Parts: sequence; structure tokens; C-alpha cells
Amino acid sequence: MKKELIEQYEVNPHTLMIIPIIEEEQVSSEIIEMDCQFLSHERPLKIIKRACEYFGSDYAGRRRGTQQLVNITHKAPIIVDPHTSIYFFPTTSPTKPQCIWVAHDHVVSYRKGDVNHQTIVTFQNNEEYLIPISYTSFGTQLSRTATLRIKYQQNIERMEMYERQVRQSSFFASEKRKPYRTKDRKR
Repeated sequence: MKKELIEQYEVNPHTLMIIPIIEEEQVSSEIIEMDCQFLSHERPLKIIKRACEYFGSDYAGRRRGTQQLVNITHKAPIIVDPHTSIYFFPTTSPTKPQCIWVAHDHVVSYRKGDVNHQTIVTFQNNEEYLIPISYTSFGTQLSRTATLRIKYQQNIERMEMYERQVRQSSFFASEKRKPYRTKDRKR
């Protein structure tokens, strides 16, 4: 498959993974989507940071949010955009040049690779990729991201329930009032 060179890539609901390409001391990115692939001169972390900003936050804020919700500080999964289910997790420390970012929503299954510290990941488009991370670590990252998603969704549902209760109680209060007069009273 031909890989199109793109100046600035925007993470979207079709993004499966952002892989670093390390040549000499330069780090660029290969971006895998459901049905196409792109190359970018930007580092994977820069693409993730810009995606957070695009969706109204910044990377540091998203990391603090993860820590607040699920108390994860190292290799923290990131909510890029909860409304379109864009959650990513890093395969190693995000500051390391070899860090791959994986979209949680698109992972269908994973299994041990032939060599230690490698995992074969199957995505929703039925493509498989060999990723340099141990089977156990990949499972942990996948699980931590699922925990983040669940906790965030629980908070949203709790707020929606609270909002419904407030609305319902205001309806009851307004029904007990006397009706408004719509015509002027004759004196």
C-alpha cells in the first residue's frame, strides 16, 4: 500500500496507530488508518499533542485528567476525544522515541509474537501488526485504557442523571404555582 506524505496529520476516528520511524537521529511517523497509511515528518507525540489541542484541551491536561480519574501516571492512556471514542495508549514512555500510540477502540485481539517482548495486534480492519511490546504489557495498557473509558463514562452518566433529577424537581415546583394571567385585569 502506498503511503502518502502529509504535512500535518489530524488524528480522527479512523486512526489505528501512530508508529515512529527512527532514521539516524530523526524521528518521524507512520500513521495507520482503517484503509490507508500516511507518513509525517512529525514525531508521534507531537501528533498526539496537537490532536488533544484540536479537541479542546492540551496533552498535559489530558494526562492530569487520566491521573485524576484512574490514578495512572506512567505510560498513561489519553482521552483525545471522548465524543468520538478516540482513546490512545502508549506502548512505552511517551518521551521515548520508539513509543507507538495505539487507538484503543480499534483493537480486536492480540497474541504473543514469536519473539519475547513482541505482540501481534489485530485491528478492526483485520490487519495484523507486530508491535515491540510484551504480551503482558500490551494487555495492561489495553486494560488501563478500558478502565479510563469506563470511569469517564460513569462520570458522564452520573452528571446526566443528576441533571434529569434537577429538571424533574423543577417541573414539580412549577406545577404547584398559580397560573400566570395572560390578559390585563380590568379595574
